[in-house]
Amino acid sequence: MKESLMNRSRVLALVVITGVYAGLSGCATNGDIEALRSEIAQNKKDTATATAAATREAADAKAIAQNALATANAAKATSDDTANKLDRMFKKAMYK
Repeated sequence: MKESLMNRSRVLALVVITGVYAGLSGCATNGDIEALRSEIAQNKKDTATATAAATREAADAKAIAQNALATANAAKATSDDTANKLDRMFKKAMYK
């Protein structure tokens, strides 16, 4: 996802540089400049949307990881409890 954002940033920078160059060279018409401005605005919106989506996905992944950790900790506690019970049973059998 980072690569996608970096690529969008590079495209945005390229569009801005192209727009500035065209504006300074005097070859671009006002319509061309407006088209570039529109494209830049759209790229900014796309970048913001992608960033928001990445943030949501990261939050979801974190929640899933925390849930998995809680499940693993519960399984370990159950395993430890079972091991302790078996140990006590073995010791009891040894004392008989």
